[in-house]
Amino acid sequence: MTRTRRLSLAVATAAAAALALVACSAGGNTGSDGTVTDGKLTIATGQPAYSPWVEDDDPQSGKGFESAVAYAVAKEMGYAKGDVVWKRSTFDSAIAPGPKDWDLNVQQFSIDAKRKKAVDMSTPYYTTTQAVVTTKDSKAAKDTTVAALQGDTIGVASGSTSISSVKDVLGVTPQVFNSNDDAVLALKSGQIDAIVTDLPTAFFMAAAQLDDGTVSAQFPEDGSGDQFGFVLPKGSALTSKVDEALKAMESDGTLADLQTKWLSSETNTPVLK
Repeated sequence: MTRTRRLSLAVATAAAAALALVACSAGGNTGSDGTVTDGKLTIATGQPAYSPWVEDDDPQSGKGFESAVAYAVAKEMGYAKGDVVWKRSTFDSAIAPGPKDWDLNVQQFSIDAKRKKAVDMSTPYYTTTQAVVTTKDSKAAKDTTVAALQGDTIGVASGSTSISSVKDVLGVTPQVFNSNDDAVLALKSGQIDAIVTDLPTAFFMAAAQLDDGTVSAQFPEDGSGDQFGFVLPKGSALTSKVDEALKAMESDGTLADLQTKWLSSETNTPVLK
């Protein structure tokens, strides 16, 4: 090999490496459509993924609120269900700086400015509401109206927005505990009849912290809760497309329908009246 040819090869190799580095710094997307795999939309979620966000830890099923929303976004972006590829990732690695091996990540990420410095975040697909979590043998278990809950002893965590929600919606003053864990202990001991907290936390309490827990009701949406968005690699070419898809889904009622189906009907969690 001549010196000139070796020099040309070296230059070409260096250029390819530089291009690869640029691709990685932009999130590692290599497909012509801005995805990590051309023609496929790779979506990540946690492991395990819990109900009602993903049913039976099986995001491919399309069952569960976030799984269903993800497939609806993919469809709006022009991807068939068979073109969606699922991966698993931890919560912390998803929001850390650096290249990713997925296009979208969905696992109840609250949208905030600090996270946006490391990754892209979509517009919201869900705004959290307050909910009532109790035990199946509590007298509050069947209380699904404001009037009924006014006769129950309600616990909340100190410093939470649940305090004002209980006062404003139920018209009662709750018992305030230092933390959600303390409120759970009070519920277990019978000191209180129910806890009011945000809906995602309520589902976690019912499933993981209480042997016979149930989320018995949720408050009407008031727009003041945390907003959940998809996480994308920083500078992703797909961010605007996801935002457009979510805007269309909000306009045609798809997001509201999916929320009602998976966070109310399927979980038997009615909205308080």
